[in-house]
Amino acid sequence: MRRKDREITDFNEIIEIIRKCDCCRLAFNDKDFPYIVPLNFGLHVDGDKVELYFHCAKEGTKLDLIRQDNRATFEMDCGHRFIMYEERMSCTMGYESVIGHGTIEFVPDEDKFDALKILMAQYHEEDFKFNTDMMKVTTVFKLVVSDMTGKRRNNVH
Repeated sequence: MRRKDREITDFNEIIEIIRKCDCCRLAFNDKDFPYIVPLNFGLHVDGDKVELYFHCAKEGTKLDLIRQDNRATFEMDCGHRFIMYEERMSCTMGYESVIGHGTIEFVPDEDKFDALKILMAQYHEEDFKFNTDMMKVTTVFKLVVSDMTGKRRNNVH
């Protein structure tokens, strides 16, 4: 990372940024170009092990790419705010972000309900009841994070 002054290395700070985000972008390996897609996600932390949960239809480009190569890069960001330096007549953006890598595993049918509960917890504080009939037409997968780093810019000078 070029700007070490913005790097976040504390695990708990990185997890707090993830908890504030509402979109996770996954990048997959494709032939000519990376394939990137924004997704809703759920966060599960067990000690220092981090898993990100996702759901999608039963078929599609991302599933084809995962089956070819289950490695992925993820990115998420939040806290965007415009920072104006009137005296210098310049501006920048404040933000918090997390970028990392991992491997994807498909969640078996018998574990889909619990995985989807993790996903829903990212967006709903209380226990959210959902139509379990939809699980039949839903693929659930998780990214087991191998490494991640955080970055923040929030200064105003």
